[in-house]
Amino acid sequence: MALWWWRRCCCCFSSRAPAFGSLRSLLEAAGPRLGCGPCAGRAAGRAEMHYFLGRSSVLSFPKIRSIFLRFHHTTTSRTCSCSKTVTDEKYKDPFKLGRKDLKNLYEDIKKEFLVSTAELREMCEYYFDGKGKAFRPMIVVLMARACNIHHNNSGEVQASQRSVAIIAEMIHTASLVHDDVIDDANSRRGKMTVNQIWGERKAVLAGDFILSAASVALARIGNATIISVLSQVIEDLVRGEFLQLGSKENENERFTHYLEKTFKKTASLIANSCKAVSILGCPDPKVHEIAYQYGKNVGIAFQLIDDVLDFTSCADQLGKPAAADLKLGLATGPVLFACQQFPEMNAMIMRRFSLPGDVERARQYVLQSDGVQQTTYLAQRYCHEAMKEISKLRPSPERDALIQLTETVLTRDK
Repeated sequence: MALWWWRRCCCCFSSRAPAFGSLRSLLEAAGPRLGCGPCAGRAAGRAEMHYFLGRSSVLSFPKIRSIFLRFHHTTTSRTCSCSKTVTDEKYKDPFKLGRKDLKNLYEDIKKEFLVSTAELREMCEYYFDGKGKAFRPMIVVLMARACNIHHNNSGEVQASQRSVAIIAEMIHTASLVHDDVIDDANSRRGKMTVNQIWGERKAVLAGDFILSAASVALARIGNATIISVLSQVIEDLVRGEFLQLGSKENENERFTHYLEKTFKKTASLIANSCKAVSILGCPDPKVHEIAYQYGKNVGIAFQLIDDVLDFTSCADQLGKPAAADLKLGLATGPVLFACQQFPEMNAMIMRRFSLPGDVERARQYVLQSDGVQQTTYLAQRYCHEAMKEISKLRPSPERDALIQLTETVLTRDK
């Protein structure tokens, strides 16, 4: 099966990358950008990565791993004096910059729940307790400001753009309520889940109600394009959940399946929300694409690190049980990479870790392999592409904060 989806959706780091006939032609096309000395090594690594991700032929998983290993070697064993790290002082703290536009965020969300039934209101408001990271709305308001400044040097967030941030958080939270029902989860953010307290049937209805309230808020914006863009998120969430319920027998198809699911369940919301505020703030389609690509790449990296943390963080840090994905029968990035060193995991993947001892044995295999490391490398590549995209906008504190955010995504521990 051709890796078409890597180019069209998630894993192609350049959405319109030309098709090169050979690695040599790619390197020649890169030309002066490859530079010399240490910089050449870094650029060559990037070129090989782009070549791999843009190919239409089937590549075996060992080939994937070897390319990532070579890329990591070229980017970490050499230093380049002309490069800057995202820890430079000029980069702004995204949480501090975004806080001013997110004041009273949860109170405003609760105002959207026009319901007289006390129990339903309590269920809908349960996760909007101010203890969440507000990661998605923060990205949205920072992107809104960055795009506004790029377009007309206006640093103010429009009311409609802030509404998109609110809607994004509502859609995300509704998906959490539904996910907890599907997964029969008993804890979320360090407390009992909605389904554990009120039961599965009422939890499903509460999630539906949050989505309906988000839809009403979306319609109130009054922009057909924005409605279309954000409606795509809900469709992707459903399709992503169906992808998660299935699996692929062919080993080469599993990673494509995993990344497509990751895009639809996690990255689509961030990508399309960023695109929506860019449309509201700037008429340039190129800016819309920059915003979308930034959100897509950051979103995928965020989920990849989330999958890593499932193996490396304790339950208290995560706010949910460790190794939760394995217990749900899910083969995430660390598992798929580890499978190459421990082929016996293939049988466990196919039976979704359902036999006694499968979960703990698979967990040990992952920790003994380089699966966590390779998944982290992959997240780094997505963050690199996010930085490259957002750097195309006019300089601003918000743009720099979005660059800094890519490092935050990679270094978080919960």
